[in-house]
Amino acid sequence: MKIASLFSGAGGLDLGFTQAGFNIVWANEYDVSIWETHRANFPETYLDTRSIVQIESKDIPDVIGMIGGPPCQSWSEAGTQRGIKDARGQLFLDYVRLLSEKQPLFFLAENVFGMLHSKHKQALENILQAFDKANYTVEYRLLNAYDYEVPQDRKRIIFVGFRKDLGKKFVFPPSLTHKLCLKEAIFDLHTNAVAALEKNRTNPAMNVANHEYMLGGFSSIFMSRNRVRAWDEPSFTIQAGGRHAPLHPQAPKMQYVAKDKFVFAAESEVLYRRLSVRECARIQTFPDNFIFHYQMVADGYKMIGNAVPVRFAYHLAYAIKAQLEDKKESDMQRSGSSETLMEY
Repeated sequence: MKIASLFSGAGGLDLGFTQAGFNIVWANEYDVSIWETHRANFPETYLDTRSIVQIESKDIPDVIGMIGGPPCQSWSEAGTQRGIKDARGQLFLDYVRLLSEKQPLFFLAENVFGMLHSKHKQALENILQAFDKANYTVEYRLLNAYDYEVPQDRKRIIFVGFRKDLGKKFVFPPSLTHKLCLKEAIFDLHTNAVAALEKNRTNPAMNVANHEYMLGGFSSIFMSRNRVRAWDEPSFTIQAGGRHAPLHPQAPKMQYVAKDKFVFAAESEVLYRRLSVRECARIQTFPDNFIFHYQMVADGYKMIGNAVPVRFAYHLAYAIKAQLEDKKESDMQRSGSSETLMEY
């Protein structure tokens, strides 16, 4: 079950596929600030650190699948939405280039839901045509990770393709009935978080790895909405920027003052802090033994926010594996509680 991972980042997608029984033998990540984290957590995987534009298909070993989430900034609702016209958007086509040449049995690609914006309709159609020309039968769907054991509202578009000669169309796994909330994910961490050091450098005084939170003021954009979810709710989307990390559920919800203006509840200001790096990792369903390596706390938030939630990746990977093995969805044993697998 050997597969290759492109745009690997810290490895959320990689870990989910590993939990489902796949073997990540080769990975690619260009960002130097991520290399130590990926190598430490995937010591058996060869990490190619070149840009994807420099990689040729012969550089990738023979694998049955390719996975990866090309950079999403070009498609993001919060970004420029330049889509395929942006250089980062064109990296999606390098993914297709390698896929076409390697011809593994399947692929999975993940991206932000901004790709479905009407202004990108033609670009999306071009991408689907490129997958078709690469010899893959493709299914895509907008999914919320919250439906797959992730305590967070996080909508992403998922593309899965089977090589045409297999005669298969991917069937997405059904959403799970049990939904996780913040209390289940991070309550045990609420008393021992530490603040980052000056200039938001990592704080070695932590008792729990990566359990530190970014300091600094909050922008007018941040204060334009309530940023607190309660203990019995899922988190807001974990973003790649620490300054926009959701606030901890120990605080009351922010109070509306005027259009696009909220404030912290009076006499409770001390309770408002950003979620820590480890809390964000928990919400992204990384296990506690997955350690993020960085000097600047912002890099920790970036790695985690850009990752695919591990349990979300697992359920997609398990469905792919089962369908490759011709098992029916009704026979799938997607067992194991989140508490056990995530080591809460």
